[in-house]
Amino acid sequence: MWTTDTIIFLLGILLLAGVVSAKFSNRFNLPSLVLFIAVGMIMNRFIYFDNTKLTQLFGILALIVILFEGGMQTRWKQMRPVVGAAVSLATFGVVVTALVFGLCAAYILDISWKEGLLIGAIVGSTDAAAVFAVMGSQRVKRKLSSTLEAESGTNDPMALFLTVSFIEWIQGPDANLFSMFLSFLWEMGFGLVFGLGVGWLAIQIVNRIHLDTSGLYPVLSIGLAIVTYSGAAMLHGSGFLAVYVMALVLGNADLQYRFTISRFNEGFAWMMQILMFILLGLLVFPGELVEVMWQAILLSLILMLIARPLGVAVSLLFGRFSLREQTLIAWAGLKGAVPIVLATYPMIAGLEQGQLFFNVIFFIVLTSALVQGATISPLARRLGLAGDPSAEISQGLELVSVGKTNLNMVKKSIEPGTCVENCTLQQLELPEDTLITAIVRGEKMLAPRGHTRLQAGDVAYVLVAKKNLDTVRSMFTEPAREGCCSDRKREADAEVP
Repeated sequence: MWTTDTIIFLLGILLLAGVVSAKFSNRFNLPSLVLFIAVGMIMNRFIYFDNTKLTQLFGILALIVILFEGGMQTRWKQMRPVVGAAVSLATFGVVVTALVFGLCAAYILDISWKEGLLIGAIVGSTDAAAVFAVMGSQRVKRKLSSTLEAESGTNDPMALFLTVSFIEWIQGPDANLFSMFLSFLWEMGFGLVFGLGVGWLAIQIVNRIHLDTSGLYPVLSIGLAIVTYSGAAMLHGSGFLAVYVMALVLGNADLQYRFTISRFNEGFAWMMQILMFILLGLLVFPGELVEVMWQAILLSLILMLIARPLGVAVSLLFGRFSLREQTLIAWAGLKGAVPIVLATYPMIAGLEQGQLFFNVIFFIVLTSALVQGATISPLARRLGLAGDPSAEISQGLELVSVGKTNLNMVKKSIEPGTCVENCTLQQLELPEDTLITAIVRGEKMLAPRGHTRLQAGDVAYVLVAKKNLDTVRSMFTEPAREGCCSDRKREADAEVP
């Protein structure tokens, strides 16, 4: 009989094992999810666990957190040029991949074509957790990494819709395909609109509500993400799409306590990812994987070398992507938690082959993570698509306002073509009770002085009275024009530190 203390102790051990696994995954250039799952499979020898409903619930909660964190970190200006390609990959790409793979799976596994299409739907999407993690550590050109991240954040709803629809079709052969299509349009459309609306509302709440401690703002943001998912889902919209869109809107807004929220979300997403993959590993019995090993290996090769590349080729047929870029996008279609979580749906629905589907999909995910995840960076270099080694640096300066004060600390980026670019601080007409306290330039932090000239790419931390927030925000976003800086005598030889 497990006591409360024993369960808490095991939970701590699992978290520690996950952290150590992440350290080793970086050293050996392996996706961390592989080692997390391995920890769960090892623990399976000592802990019996077969609760698929609990796994599904925790998996959905973890995916909400991961999608929210990924959306918050995605910059719209980087995503905007590739949003059309990402949406095409998330829809047509998933359908083509599911169709090609599903028909092959039906033949290889000797199951009905409907069941084959169900497996295809489950593995048709890329995984947000895997892609966000791998793209964050691999050097790939920004255009491609933005496309892959946007695709992974938006194709989960498509895979979920197809999975649920095929299960209903298998259980009720008279299902109306036209009504399914209308349902799809409603789910995607409502999820998009709902996410945009809640995202705007979330900005107003976070920026206007005054909590006693800054530590409550990350909790508030996670609560908003969960409410966004559940609200959209209860109204038969796509909860996952709503969460990602809401996070995208929130993350690209001028947000107070952004650094506090981001750091909390990053740590919380890692914790949920560790526990989710370990829990999924606990659900697998290694002996059953051996029984489907050869079929799963063959299906993995079909997915990586035929189905996914065809899906990418069809999706990007009219896109501005070269053959080399399409090759890398096809190879970087990583599978992860989403297919495994979706594989619990047939089991919970009571389908006769549910356990077989789960085992095959689990093996495919492991193969995808091991083979594709570890070779993305070498392939990018071989194709001449490796990114700049100097990745964007996250400032390690925590500047937050003290509760119940009339001052706020805001972080403002100096964008090219704005009015403040190339102005010295003494030439800025800052409002009363406003002070630039620090400037981050590259890897250096500068002590602001009157002759310090702002350059594109700088990050300025501004202490400003709450009544002047809108004035300061507009000052840093105003387009360049004649006479941007004040008419004070410019020092032509102003020193740039």
